Amino acid sequence: MATITITSCEMNYLVFRYLHESGELRNTLNKHKGPIFSLKWNKKGDCLLSGSVDKTAIIWDAKTGESKQQFEFHSAPTLDVDWRNNVSFATCSTDKMIYVCKFGENRPIKTFSGHQDEVNAIKWDPTGTLLASCSDDFTAKIWSMKQDRCLHDLKEHTKEIYTIKWSPTGSGTNNPNQQLVLASASFDSTIKLWDVDQGSQLFSLTSHSEPVYSVAFSPNGEYLASGSFDRCLHIWSVKDGSLVKTYRGSGGIFEVCWNREGDKVAACFSNNTVCVLDFRM
Repeated sequence: MATITITSCEMNYLVFRYLHESGELRNTLNKHKGPIFSLKWNKKGDCLLSGSVDKTAIIWDAKTGESKQQFEFHSAPTLDVDWRNNVSFATCSTDKMIYVCKFGENRPIKTFSGHQDEVNAIKWDPTGTLLASCSDDFTAKIWSMKQDRCLHDLKEHTKEIYTIKWSPTGSGTNNPNQQLVLASASFDSTIKLWDVDQGSQLFSLTSHSEPVYSVAFSPNGEYLASGSFDRCLHIWSVKDGSLVKTYRGSGGIFEVCWNREGDKVAACFSNNTVCVLDFRM
């Protein structure tokens, strides 16, 4: 029987499991000294990257469960991590800093400074060329490895920005003829879609009435799903910013995601439920 690799982060350690029918536990990874906020596989699938309240990030060997390298650059909790490629990645923190790190290097290979409050999330674009970040300072920023200052400072939100996502479009994707777009979701109840080349707002999506915690692009890049504490799952057209479909649940929504085919959207709610919406209906 084929095995499925599952990872989960708990209050002060990382659990790495191979799940057979018996649910066998393979490894417990316990080098962190505080809660783990972020966990990512690299593209090759041979390494895990974790970021913790203990201010560090760790690369783990997926086969052995051993720590390959611990990075101790931040002066406050590490909130998010994201791989650039199989050996380099970015980290962000409540210390307002962003570091780009590389396996085998003892210092960051790039430092980005410019946010005025804690940095909540970071995401590399599909080619690993541009890095987006969002912060409690109400801004999102786009950075390039070619310069120290941000390429674009995106300032249209009026409250903290919780998350950001790149569209699966443009160079290096399955949708190369479509424009690359960045989405940002905020506690101001709005989602902004950004023109990455110009650093300008394309659309402001305003049908939510409470903070927006999650956004996800469909695999073809034509639609954006959003989930809010107003209990609504909205699906928007990326082309014109129009609201296409709405599902109202019975609890706040913390995460939304599409299936690989792009015909179903899942959402998890604060009332302990998960729903799956058939987008073809």
